[in-house]
Amino acid sequence: MRFIVRKHLSNYIVLGLLVISQWTFAQDFEKVQITTVKVTESVFMLEGSGGNIGVSVGEDGVLLIDSEFPQMVEKIKAAVAKLNGGPIRFVLNTNWHFDHADGNELLAKTGAIVIAHDNSRMHMLNEQTIPEYDPDLRIPPYPKAALPVITVADSLTLHFNGDEIQAIHIPNAHSDGDLAFYFRKANVIHTGDLYFSNGFPFINISSGGSIAGMIAAAEKILNKSDANTKVIPGHGALSDREEVQAYRDMLVTARDRIAKLIKEGKTLDEVLAAEPTAALYKGGKSFISPELFVKVVYMDIAKQ
Repeated sequence: MRFIVRKHLSNYIVLGLLVISQWTFAQDFEKVQITTVKVTESVFMLEGSGGNIGVSVGEDGVLLIDSEFPQMVEKIKAAVAKLNGGPIRFVLNTNWHFDHADGNELLAKTGAIVIAHDNSRMHMLNEQTIPEYDPDLRIPPYPKAALPVITVADSLTLHFNGDEIQAIHIPNAHSDGDLAFYFRKANVIHTGDLYFSNGFPFINISSGGSIAGMIAAAEKILNKSDANTKVIPGHGALSDREEVQAYRDMLVTARDRIAKLIKEGKTLDEVLAAEPTAALYKGGKSFISPELFVKVVYMDIAKQ
């Protein structure tokens, strides 16, 4: 039953929720390949079927940030093995969504320790819904083996492979359980879904997310970075501080335009017709449609 429900969720995701890669209504995981992107000498990014995975390799073994889907775990392990990193010792979750954490179970069963935010564990423990997209959708709890065994409230530092990896919580942004991970020595930030380099982000407002929090998250990432910082986004290509700045500015402009229309008494349909995000994103095909993004931001601001 769990497999059937997860498969249904993945198909729903294809329709615009947490889309990444060239998904179809019936995704064939066997055809999806893992692409390894070298970020620094010891940090890599894996692109596959879900959220981007960060990898730290070195004398202490392997640390992963996010785990994608169970159907991809063997390919993830094979890609990691080519980096000669040793055993996978830790899996850090940027959030609880399945395209970032559904591989937890299989990796934990091989000995990895899963770490996430307090609220992400809470969501994983209980049935979840996403009413802003489908009021009938029911997301089952994660199995026990997939749950984080260490949780973070605000911050945590891991001393691993000669680096200091700081877990940073930004409240009520993409959700209420987001963690970004900053590699101090390597000067790399894995943002999870706090930052999409390929277009408009998904904001899970029913799980505590907000446009204000997303802007605050972008500003936090900017404050932690410099001109040489490499940024691993939740979705999209490897990025940098300049692109995060443009993303932050896009979020602010979109919020201000939508808020102005709401103040004028416009309905959601009228706001959508006004196309407040027109020309804000020019980087190619966005995985989250402008209409979907506008709808969520409208719902968030209108409830305040």
